[in-house]
Amino acid sequence: MNREPNNLSKLRTRLAEAEEALRAIRSGEVDAVVGAGKSGSQVFTLEGAEHAYRVLIESMNEGALTLTADKMILYANQCFARMVKCPLEQVMGSSFRRFLADEDRASLRALLKRADKSGSKIQVVLHAGDGSQVPAQISIRPLAMDGFNRATIGMVVTDMTAVRRNEELLRALSHRLVQAQEAERGRVALELHDHITQLLCAILVRSQALADKLSARDGPSKREAIKLRQMLGHTAEEVERISRDLRPSVLDELGLAAVLRDASTEFAERTGVSLKLACVQLTARLPADTELTLYRILQEALKNVEQHARARHVTVRLRRQGDFVQLAINDDGIGFDPDHHPAKRKRKGGLGLLGMRERAMYVGGALNVESARGTGTTILAQVPLFDSTHVGGGRSRTNRVR
Repeated sequence: MNREPNNLSKLRTRLAEAEEALRAIRSGEVDAVVGAGKSGSQVFTLEGAEHAYRVLIESMNEGALTLTADKMILYANQCFARMVKCPLEQVMGSSFRRFLADEDRASLRALLKRADKSGSKIQVVLHAGDGSQVPAQISIRPLAMDGFNRATIGMVVTDMTAVRRNEELLRALSHRLVQAQEAERGRVALELHDHITQLLCAILVRSQALADKLSARDGPSKREAIKLRQMLGHTAEEVERISRDLRPSVLDELGLAAVLRDASTEFAERTGVSLKLACVQLTARLPADTELTLYRILQEALKNVEQHARARHVTVRLRRQGDFVQLAINDDGIGFDPDHHPAKRKRKGGLGLLGMRERAMYVGGALNVESARGTGTTILAQVPLFDSTHVGGGRSRTNRVR
């Protein structure tokens, strides 16, 4: 009768011992675990497990580190030592901060304060022992603290040199493609303006002469001739518009401010959206690539407003800020999330936000997009002045276009 309570008591005791053993293993209080196997009891040491992990980490093509809370390197693999071009014995025991510039130290410190168990990533430039610089990505994960307050930070360091080189090559190729595209646009625009438009104008004159020769008795024929003349007129205007969009001659002849005014006026008249344009007085021409880049950004931004924004008012500002020229396009439309929106990708037949950013980068500038649902959108392109005499500090002109 008493056997069952005794068995239950033994089971509870064994369960408590097992839970205590698991707790000790997790906290690092034991050096070995004895387990039962087919051939009897077996001893598994933590040293043996560490050896397997060490072999795995040393075979990685990325740097692996464990750091204390004050950034002292407790462990580093050979890959990281080769990356920073220092002997491994000089890396271990030293501060990780020695391989970072001041701005990267500050960024890393701020990231570590808010890093959670899911980990974080940061782009830095490592300063190697031979004076060279290595672009790198650091993946950071806080580690469980042991009883001696050691090894609190784990890092995987990836050398980004090859990635950056490939990005530069792709960007250079993309730039050449854009240049070839612009050259082809210019050629087609010239053909349309100098040949197709002239032919249409000649046909328009002949159709007008034909309509004038027809008398009132030829009523149906005269009406058809007049309709034909009107259609030819509209066709000539459309071809001229396409030619201007491909390569506006006013940009080459009169400069950026003039082409911004023309594009804004055409947009407002065609769409019915109110547009206010404010341009700084330009006393000298910007580089041709810079002018064309800013015009293309405006062109794409207005196209996005027309197709997606549902805006009633648009404001376009061109101004000088220090050694930079800024073009800002703001609308009061429905807005969007710039990080999760199809407009971030290149659209068929258009530049898209990515293409606009690439355009700005081609001339040494940058493009920023601020938007949210229901708050409208602001696109800010900023490009440097390669010559401080390019833009004067004259008063702004404000034109309202309706």
